[in-house]
Parts: sequence; C-alpha cells; structure tokens
Amino acid sequence: MIIIGEKINGAIPSTAKAIAAKDSEYIKSLAIKQAEAGADFIDVCASVDDAIELETMKWLIDIVQDATDVPIAVDSPNVHTCVESMKYCNKPGLFNSVSLEGDKIDFAFPAIADTKWECVALLNSDKGIPKTAKDRSDVFTDLMAKVKEYQIDPSRMHIDPLIEMLCTSEEGISMVTEVIRGIKEQYPTIHVTGAVSNISFNLPARKIVNQAFAVLAMNAGMDSFILDPLNQDLMGMLFATEALLGEDDYCMEYIGAYREGIFGQKK
Repeated sequence: MIIIGEKINGAIPSTAKAIAAKDSEYIKSLAIKQAEAGADFIDVCASVDDAIELETMKWLIDIVQDATDVPIAVDSPNVHTCVESMKYCNKPGLFNSVSLEGDKIDFAFPAIADTKWECVALLNSDKGIPKTAKDRSDVFTDLMAKVKEYQIDPSRMHIDPLIEMLCTSEEGISMVTEVIRGIKEQYPTIHVTGAVSNISFNLPARKIVNQAFAVLAMNAGMDSFILDPLNQDLMGMLFATEALLGEDDYCMEYIGAYREGIFGQKK
C-alpha cells in the first residue's frame, strides 16, 4: 500500500492561500504532518499561472525537503514543468503524471528511464477519456508498449485507471474495477493508483463514499492512493482492508499503524 499525500496542492483553497502569501511555515507544517501520518510520497502541485509555476514548484520543493526526507511527487499537467522540477529534488520520487496525449510520454520517459524515479500514467489519449473498460485496456496496452520501448520496469509505474464521479455513473465502479483487475493480471508488479476523492465529487458525506471506494478498489488490486493521509478514518480503513485481504501478516502493519497514531488515536 503506497500513500501519496495530496495536501500540498494549490487547487486546495487553504494551500492556495498559503502559496499566494508565501507562507512557508504552513507548507512546512503540511509536509511534516503528512510524513508523520505515513505518506510514502508527498505530492507537490503549485496550481498557479504558467509564468510562475516552475519557480513556485522550486519554492515548495525546497520547503518540503527542508522539513522531511519523504520523496516528492512532482505534480503538474505540464510534463515540461515536471521534468524541470525533478532537478530540484535531492532524491528520486514520483513523476505525476504522463498519458498518451500528444508527445507527453516521449518527453517524460527519456528523463526518467535511466533513473529510479517512479511514474504515474493516466489511461487517456488524444481521443480523451475512454468510455469503456475495453477502450481503457487498449490505451493501457499502447502505454505499456512505450514503457517497454524506454526499458522502464513495470514496478516503477503507477497506472491511473481514471476515477470519475460516482454520481454520473450508471454502473457504479464496475468498469474501474474491471480495468484494475486486468492491469494486475497482466503485470502483477505494476501499481494502480488514483485520487480517492475523485469518486465522491458532488455527493454529500464524501468521506464515507471515499472509504467505501477504497475498500472495493483494493479488493480489485489497487495499491497506490493519492489522498489525505491526515484523514485517520480513511487510513484506518486502508490498513484494515490490507489485513483482511491477507496482505498483512498477523496484522502487524495494522497494529503498528495504530500504535503510531496513524489512525484510531488522536495525536
């Protein structure tokens, strides 16, 4: 189970306010809290105007690296920004993200191919978001051909099957779980990731929906999550599900996380 902490993102109003005010202490606090909550990567996404995105990314990365040793996920819809942001990181992290849109992969993969960086890849292309499980699987096939071309080990990839709003779906998450199972059957060492909160947009009591989705997605094979690690209820649900799926010998990880206060105990 891989946790990608999502809190340092300019799309979040409180974080956007801190970025605009150059409030380094607020950003530092978010980094430390997510690290203490068990994040494996700390996502850094500026979400500012293109003209200042790269300098803002450097500012954020420097603060995070001063606060914690947790690897950084450089996050931008602009792959050029991600590639440049890698240069500010003092250790390999997570490239977030690529897709088959345009030349994104052919620009990004050369930058990470001979490194230890891991990479998030979305299952969309120039045709947009595939509407069926078969179409997403076809995009995945084309994506993995690129992975092979650049000699990137599948274990370094985090495939995002594209989690969409539940309230606009007629079939729940059956298509997503079908895609997840197909990916893991073909490449057992590959990771499947996604932003858990995407599922609950425009619904009340979103945290409940997020937790239910996480359980079902883990059962299908999802093992990498972009989420708020400070949400103790969600973190507890993940550790419990991992144990119930037989992926936590003698529940030692569950017990350890509880004792560390990651869930079940307010610090």
